[in-house]
Formats: sequence, structure tokens, C-alpha cells
Amino acid sequence: MNPMLNISIDKITLNMGAGGPGEKLEKSKKLLEKVSGEKSVITKAHKRSTFGVAKGRQIGVKVIIRGTKAEDLLKRVLEASENKIQASQFDDHGNFSIGVHEYIDVPGIKYDPAIGIMGFDVAVTLKRAGYRVSKRRKKPAKIGKRHLITREQAVEWIKERMGTEVV
Repeated sequence: MNPMLNISIDKITLNMGAGGPGEKLEKSKKLLEKVSGEKSVITKAHKRSTFGVAKGRQIGVKVIIRGTKAEDLLKRVLEASENKIQASQFDDHGNFSIGVHEYIDVPGIKYDPAIGIMGFDVAVTLKRAGYRVSKRRKKPAKIGKRHLITREQAVEWIKERMGTEVV
């Protein structure tokens, strides 16, 4: 098989919406740092929405994980969802998202009374070798149609690589 067609994890984004600044935002930040072992970043509203959230207001927390840590975390998160994922959780470009209802479902994480019971979202972005050409600063280029990851290829990858059942 062509080594350029091998699929790998580009990044995993852990995300939590808090709705606004305050105690819930701080708990969310502490939780994502506990789950990932990385420093979390506070996200802000980009524009005024129909919900009346002011532009620039703190509304959530996220952490981006890459490399071997990302693969280890994905295995643990899939265990929390009992190694099952729905086909509707995949997008047309092969990326997928998983919701974790309670962080204590993730193996290796114990309950913290200071945080309480909270859940978070996990977004997984897949890539192939050569995807850098679309992201580079100097002379960016498009990825060819045959090189893009399809939904079916991503489903096949997660079945083989992670041993996950797609429902």
C-alpha cells in the first residue's frame, strides 16, 4: 500500500462550553487540564449572537492534543463510550466527534468533589501525509480529491486501528 495514504490523528480537541465567565468556567478549565495533562485555553465569543452574548466574553474552554498523547487519550475516551460510535458522528471529511457525559467514565480519572460531575466533547481530526501543503504559509495548495479522507475510510480506520464498533 502507498505510505502516503496512511491515515493518522492530526489532533484531538477537548471542548467544554461554560456559557459565561465564573465558577463553571474555572471548573471546566480544571477538568480539561486533569483529563488531558495539558494547559487549557479559554475561548471567547467572536461576535454578538442571538443569545445576547457580548463579543469577547469568555464562554468556554478547550485543549488541543497532538502526537502519541492524542492516540492514548482517544483510546481512553473510546473506552468511556464502550468502544461504540455512531456512523452519524463522522463528517464528510473523515473527522468525528464523541461526547463524554461524565468525566469519571474515562479510565484513570477519579472523581474530584471540587469539580463535580461534568461532561465534555472530543473532536478528532484525521490527516494523511501531505496535508501540510494546505496549511503552510508560503504557497498553500489544495489537497487532491483522491487524497482526501472520506467518511467510509475514516470508519474503516477506527474499526481497524482502535477496535471500535461503528453502529
